[in-house]
Parts: sequence; structure tokens; C-alpha cells
Amino acid sequence: MSKTTGVNIVNKKASFEFHILQKYTAGIQLTGTEVKSTRLGNVNLNEAFCFFKNDELYVRGMNIGTFKQGSYNNHETLRVRKLLLKKAELSKLQFKSKEKGFSIVPIKLFESERGFLKLEIALAQGKKAFDKRESIKERDVERSMRRNQE
Repeated sequence: MSKTTGVNIVNKKASFEFHILQKYTAGIQLTGTEVKSTRLGNVNLNEAFCFFKNDELYVRGMNIGTFKQGSYNNHETLRVRKLLLKKAELSKLQFKSKEKGFSIVPIKLFESERGFLKLEIALAQGKKAFDKRESIKERDVERSMRRNQE
């Protein structure tokens, strides 16, 4: 796959709330001040989710902070942004997301080798409460094992 260079923002909440089934790498349509603000790390993916509108995939709730030197050209922080995927991938995602219990969640925002900002999205299924408790137990066990090894 591609190596990440400068930007690497992860949605930690997604792996706790969902079972990740399939991952896709999508381009994202951004304005100039959004790109500059993203490269400074002013992004929050925790409340973001993806949805289809007219057979196109969009991300909503992704908060890209304002660029301080942007003046009147600054962007709206919570605007809906279009994701760029191949038609075959879009049709697969749209078919699967219509099934009950499946959602499309952004996992990671990163910069590709060529300098483009990419959003890694996943087809995910929501976890139940007991699944979440189980993942907390696993995390605690791993942490205690690491402490004992040191």
C-alpha cells in the first residue's frame, strides 16, 4: 500500500464502536485552506460518518479547523465533503451499506506518497455493549502483559 508521510490522523473511536469488515482508500475533495489546516493537524474524525447522495459518497461531521492565515477565504469547518472512489467500489459500498447494521466510517486521514490527502474508510458493523466490554478487557490484558515484560 502507500506509505504515510506528514499527516496521520486516526479515528480511535471507530475501532471501539464498530467491527471493521472492509477498508477502502478514498480521495477527498478539499479547498486550499482545508488542505493547509489539515497539514497542521487541525482535524477531528471522531463524529464523522459517510453517506450516499445521488450515487456519490460524502463525509459529514469531519471537523477541519479554520486556517489562521486564511482571512475571508476560510472554509466552513463542518461542511459536507465529497469522497472520490471508483464506480465499482462505490456500487459495492452502496449495496452493502443498505443492509441493516452496516455503516461506512472514516478511520484515518493521511497524506499519500505523492502528497495527496486520502481518507481511509471502512465498511463496519456496529458492536453491541458486550462486545465493547470484551474489547476493553482485551486492551487491559495487553497493557498488563506489556508492563510485566518490562
